[in-house]
This record gives sequence, structure tokens and C-alpha cells, in this order.
Amino acid sequence: MHRKLVILLVISTLMFFNCSTSQEEVMLSYGAFVKGNSTEFRLLAPRSHQVYLVIFDSPEAETGKEYPMKKDADGVWKITRRNTGPGTLYGYRLEGPPEINDPEIIVADPYTKAAVTQNSYRHVAKSLVIDDSFDWEGDQPLTLNPRDAIIYEMHVRDLTAHPASEAADPGTYQALVDPDHRGGIRHIKEMGFNAVELLPAQDFANVEIPYRDESAPVFNTWNPYARNHWGYMTTFFFAPETYYASDGTDQPGAWNGTDGRAVTEFKQMVKEFHRDGIAVLMDVVYNHVSNYDYHPFKHIDRERYFRLNEDGSYIAQSGCGNDTRTEEPAMRQLIIESVKYWMTEYHIDGFRFDLAQLIDKETCKLILEAARKINPNVIIIAEPWGGGYDPDGFSDIGWAAWNDQFRNGVKGQNPHDDRGFIFGKWQGANDPASLLRYVTGSLRDNGGQFLDAAHSINYLESHDDHTLGDFIRLGSGRVADGQIIVDPVDNARVTGRQLALNKLAALFLLTSQGPVMIHEGQEWARSKVVAATDAPDDQVGQIDHNSYNKDNTTNWLNWDEKDLNPELVNYYRGLIQLRKEHPAFRHSNQAEYHFILRDHLPVVNYILGGQYCVVLNGQSDRELDYTLPEATWRVLADGKRVYDGDGPLVSNTVTIPVTSGMVLKTVKSDE
Repeated sequence: MHRKLVILLVISTLMFFNCSTSQEEVMLSYGAFVKGNSTEFRLLAPRSHQVYLVIFDSPEAETGKEYPMKKDADGVWKITRRNTGPGTLYGYRLEGPPEINDPEIIVADPYTKAAVTQNSYRHVAKSLVIDDSFDWEGDQPLTLNPRDAIIYEMHVRDLTAHPASEAADPGTYQALVDPDHRGGIRHIKEMGFNAVELLPAQDFANVEIPYRDESAPVFNTWNPYARNHWGYMTTFFFAPETYYASDGTDQPGAWNGTDGRAVTEFKQMVKEFHRDGIAVLMDVVYNHVSNYDYHPFKHIDRERYFRLNEDGSYIAQSGCGNDTRTEEPAMRQLIIESVKYWMTEYHIDGFRFDLAQLIDKETCKLILEAARKINPNVIIIAEPWGGGYDPDGFSDIGWAAWNDQFRNGVKGQNPHDDRGFIFGKWQGANDPASLLRYVTGSLRDNGGQFLDAAHSINYLESHDDHTLGDFIRLGSGRVADGQIIVDPVDNARVTGRQLALNKLAALFLLTSQGPVMIHEGQEWARSKVVAATDAPDDQVGQIDHNSYNKDNTTNWLNWDEKDLNPELVNYYRGLIQLRKEHPAFRHSNQAEYHFILRDHLPVVNYILGGQYCVVLNGQSDRELDYTLPEATWRVLADGKRVYDGDGPLVSNTVTIPVTSGMVLKTVKSDE
């Protein structure tokens, strides 16, 4: 009988950050370490009775040649083998207590630096030793003040996979930074973003359990695509996703990553972003793994690495899979070493932690401490929920967090019955005071969550839920729930009130204190319409609010739609430039604000630093007259456009139309 395979392809080698071999060995406690023509393999498995290194001839091989390893006093199994350098495939077979080890299963190295994986829901993989040296040409992690960050949240494939991108190698790391097509880095630069936040790009399980297959271990009733597009099912925390490499394939049963090129291509991608002054942040998932994959920790020591119920089943507060036991020293060590590895080996500038509330706070403190030793300006962001909600607690330990309260107060939480300021409504318990709080950074001294405005990641759209554009389409009644979109072009184009709502939202976002995050396509009010598919999806043609499973044009950015909405794209571009040119919108404190209160109307009106005036009129039924302080003022932006220093001069009274706003600056006598 063939042994079951849980094999990973570890691509391991010298670490070449500052060309120092010793740095890699100090930083990583386990894995494979190339030393001349030999490789040392290390695996932590203190409860196992015997561990074997297994060397394979090919990715398809189900068995290989085995070599017994030796255990030291700390429970670390080691072996050094000659002629096991780059190109060597390996895994581990463990013998021990039956509740933790199955001698019929060959597991991967959880510290693998690259992965050769098979397209199946088990995410079968093997390990490969490679030389991951790379010429960084002097590149270093960027220094970006968090309050200056204008982050573009994006998926590697989405930016170039659509035919409209005209990319030569669509959906890859290489295409993302190729400036010779419509999508990718060219657009990011043109818009003025200074950071990108990649949806999960550590190796993950792309394929999920077959749909409605009674022979499968779990009966899948929820995912007709049997795919995981977004990537929130990490398997290997030190390895880049191989599907995004230039040889990536989604062919069922095929192997990705066979020559380890994803390692080099990922580094080249980071280097190219850095050349253009764009920081690279990664969305990382340490709180859970897939329900279905052959994750090494499930077969090395599940009790050590996972939170379990009393009956031994996996706890899944994440709602996504098997929750990791982050408070366990070995798991904590892996998380911290993984963060450090991506910062040094890949020059990553920051991280957004998925469902960070599931990570114990002590581990969170140690992550920040370790990361700041490498880059004092590292950006660490929490998704502050998952088993609770605690943005305040993350701010207490120095982390930033997604500000969902800002999101809900400005646009709303439900497009039908819980809308926000831009619709002229008060979402939930929001009131004029909360809107003023959002403008100034949601500071705790003013009733907010954060100790520092740098901790407030302000956003109106993310990969989750409806896009901002679709929220507005639904909230304004342009599109109904369940409506089939018969004219995608007409649906994608925004005019009239749709355009005004999108602009007002952007104006509020980009004039508020705190780092800004904008999701891919938000700048043209992208609509996610479920694409035609062979999958048995009865929602084809409808607007999608949870597109995690669709590696198709539902998610891929259609660059033709950008061209349909040049006025909105230019408005976002102009506001980004305005924010960069006027530090007051990034670095002011509460004492510099003078608010003009207007009873309980959905209006935000303030003087900033004595020289800026902002008026945001959320009312949908009446325009707003405002008498300016005595001075000559130049309009920097209004509901029509953002001016390039050539805005009209005004004094006395200005009128702000419904669902609109205006930003003005005093004019000096010599201007």
C-alpha cells in the first residue's frame, strides 16, 4: 500500500540578506540549511520516537529513500547529508504516539522556504532545496511614516489576469511590476499610492473540497467553485505562493513550483515596487490553516500547534479552519521567525494580520518588538476581530488596526437599512460627534479606539463584503438585491448621484487623520458581478458581496471599466496628490481643529490650523450655505474636481450642493 503523502517541497538555502549565512541560522531555528555541498535538516518533534528524512526523485514520487535522523536534548531532529543541495526533494516521516504521528504519512517541513504543491484539496506537496540568492542591488526596506501611508489593498492575480490588462504573463508577480501594460504597477504609480498591501501570498491551499461530493471527507454545500482565490488558508509560512509564478497553473492534479522560481520572482516584484518608492505590505494568516490540507503540524504534533476541544476536535473560531495555538512557544516562535524572515529575505515593509484577535496579545507584543529591531518604521496592522473585538487593545500595544467604525459611520454597514453619512443618514449610534472623531484620527481622548492617529487605518472598502461602488449602487436603489445585471457597461459607469456619493466618500476619507487604505478598483467604483461560469452558481449576473472563491472576471480588474469613469479616477488621483502636498491632512492634532457644529445635521465643517476649511455636506435634500472666516480663500477641491493650484478664489459665502464637499485654503497676500 502506498503511504499517504503530506509532503512539502522545501526550497531552502543560504540566506543572502547582507550576504550572511550566519544571519539565516540565527533567525530560523528549523528547516534546511545548505552548507557547501551538504545540507543540514532540522525538525522540532520532541514527542516523536523516530524521524526519517525522505529524499524523492520527482514531485510525483510517492515514496523515497529514507535516512534516520537524531534527536537532541531539546527535541530537535537533525541530519546532514552530502549531495542534497539545490534540486533535492524531501519530506519527513515520523513515528511516535498514534494520537500525534502516523508512520504512513510523509510530512513537509513547516519551515520550508518554497513549496512544490499539487492542485488538489489536500494540497499535497514536496520539499525542494534551492539556492535562493538574489541581487538586491542595494535595495533596503522603505522608511514610510504610517501617517503618510496611502495603501492600495490588492490581489496579485486580480491586477493583471483580466484580458483588458493586456499583460504578457497575466496574473503573475512579473506582470504586476511590468510597466508596459494597463494594469499593475503603472496604474499604482499613476494614482500616487505609496504602499501596496498584497492579499495573502504565502503558499496556500488554492483548491477546496469538491462541491456536493458525498465521497469527500466533508460535504461541501457552500462553495460551488471548490476554489480559494483570496488565499486565507495558508499552509507554508515561509514560502511564496507558487500559482503566481510565471510557471503557475490551475490544471487539476498538476504541480506548481517545481523549480522554485516563485522565490526569485517575488523578490524581483518587491525590488521593482521599491524602485518606485512603493512600500510592500503583506496580508498574513497565522491564526488558522485549511480544514482539508495535509498541513505538517497536523501530523507532527496537533496538540502542540492547534487549539482543540475537549473531544480532540479542532477549534474553529476563525470560521475558516483549524485555529492555531499561538500562545504555545513553538507556534509563537514560528510566527515571529516568519515575520522576521519576510522582512529580511524579501524586504517586506509591513504586515496586516488576518483575524488578529485570535492571536494572543503576548505574541502580538513580541511580533512588534522583533519587527521594529529590523525596521523601526515597520507597519503592523490588525484586523481587530475574530473571537472578539479589540481595536483598543491593539493600540495599547502599538499596533494599528482597521477602523471599521470609520467605514460604517461614513458609508454605512448595510446598504438598505443601515446607511451612513454620505447618504445623509446616521448609521447605528453615530452622531455629529463621532464624525468629528473620525476626522481627527478616532483618538481615545475623544471617545475613539486609538492612542495615536497612526493606529487608525481608515478605509471604506476592502476585499470583504460589497465594494464601495456596489454598496452605493444598492444603497441608492440603482440596483436591487438579486437583480440580474444585463448591461455590465451601464452598471459599471457611474454618473449623477452615484458619482456624487463616491466622490463625497473619497473626500471624507482622504482628508481625515490616519493612514488610508483603498481597495483595488475603488477608484472607479468597481462592481463585482458574478461572472458566467461552468460552476453550479445560481447567482451568476448578480452583484457579489463575498467573492473569495472566484478566480475569474468577478474579481479580476477590468481596465476597460476604469476608462468608463475617468472623472472619478481623476478625483481620487487628485485627492491623493492633495493629501501628499498638504501635510495638515496627515499630521495635525486635535488642538488644531475648530469645528463648526450644525445641530444634528449630517454635515462636517471645520477650520484646520487656521488656514484650511473643509465642508462636507451629507444632506441629500438641501444644499448648504457657509460664511467663510474673513480672508481670501482658494478652492483646492469641490464636488466637481480637485484643482491643481488653479482653483477659484472665493470669500464671504460658499454654497455646498447636496452630497458634496469643498476644501479651501487661505491665500497669502503675495500669492
